[in-house]
Amino acid sequence: MTDIRFYHMQQKRLEQALPEILGKALERGMRIVVKAGSRERVEALDAVLWTQDAASFLPHGYLRDGFEAEQPVWLTTEEENPNGATVLILADGATSGAVADYALCCELFDGNDDEAVQAARARWKDYKEQGHEISYFQQDDAGRWQQKQ
Repeated sequence: MTDIRFYHMQQKRLEQALPEILGKALERGMRIVVKAGSRERVEALDAVLWTQDAASFLPHGYLRDGFEAEQPVWLTTEEENPNGATVLILADGATSGAVADYALCCELFDGNDDEAVQAARARWKDYKEQGHEISYFQQDDAGRWQQKQ
């Protein structure tokens, strides 16, 4: 079964939280697919990953860039895994029917959006019924991730 982690963003927005999570996964040698809710969001995330920190680089690409198989991080709106990723990150309300094809799935949702919270709760229930291992992380007042029970 897939290890599924819910990240309840309250202090940071997706544009701040995603680079942190990607950086940690890349440090561990993981390949990642990030599925977002729209093409516009993919383009915005691409821009953020190029400019988020002048001192570091998060190698990534999306449809416009090509070389899918060579990209450590692939940004998409599609149900695809062209880079052989073992990690799936679902953001901006995106869902996937292929969660079981990954070792790890990270669900990032906006804790300040009631609809996003309700949708995350529904996905939690579905994943639990499917037998996946689930954990929950919430940001503390300083924006650090804390695992909760």
